[in-house]
Amino acid sequence: MILIADGGSTKSSWCQLDETGNRVYFNTEGYNPDFMQTAAIAASLDKNLPETLERGAVREVHYYGAGVSSSKKADVIAQAMRQIFPNANVDVDHDLLASARALLGHKPGFAAILGTGTNSCLYDGEKITYNVDSLGYFLGDEGSGSFIGKRLMRDYLRGLLPDGLQDIFREEYKLTREDILDRLYNQPLPNRFLASFGKFAYDHNNISYCREIVLQGFETFFENIVLHYPNYQDYTFNCVGSVAYNFRDALFQVARSHGMEVGKIIRSPIDDLVSYHEEQV
Repeated sequence: MILIADGGSTKSSWCQLDETGNRVYFNTEGYNPDFMQTAAIAASLDKNLPETLERGAVREVHYYGAGVSSSKKADVIAQAMRQIFPNANVDVDHDLLASARALLGHKPGFAAILGTGTNSCLYDGEKITYNVDSLGYFLGDEGSGSFIGKRLMRDYLRGLLPDGLQDIFREEYKLTREDILDRLYNQPLPNRFLASFGKFAYDHNNISYCREIVLQGFETFFENIVLHYPNYQDYTFNCVGSVAYNFRDALFQVARSHGMEVGKIIRSPIDDLVSYHEEQV
């Protein structure tokens, strides 16, 4: 039995693939080594894996995760996986590689992620060959859910939300200034907290302010990241992630304004990623 997982900062999407090609899907938390240590990841897996999963029968685990930017960070997750799946060969790699493999298979091209965070790359059909650093949610992650949520939260705290949105936001979330600052500066996973407000922008996309902050986020993503890839207009724009998928009309608009045709936009890479690994068997 093989397990394949695409792990974002918020959620990990898993597929259990048996010898006959049957697929069973399930979800757990996302495991970003920038925010979680081995013990916490192992505890979460132990709690959230399906009871029907025979852990001892798993012979391979392929986990692609957000924040896996070095072998040291990969090992934080790999150690937890080995505790839970003692008989498995465990391979942990970056979620950006998962996205490239899901979007492009063995073809070269441009691939990106727009979800809780942001990332992007050029891919040669086997490996990532060029990457403009997204710099994470403190310094970058332009266009992501956390980036959009940060803008929304900043305007809310300053009383700048227009068109009655200030009252709508206050009523919907019932968060005080103290609640918000505590979540951002004292509690774990502040990037996930910020990204959760992307849903508000989506739910109120009929209001010009919400449409505009999404467009501005994508414009900043292109200006600060995409346009710095050599010959970027020679590639189609391919992207994975809930933000890319939910706001794909705005993404199409911005991409085309920069002379880049849009290719494949998918919410989650897991189906295409499993197909990629099936081809390797």
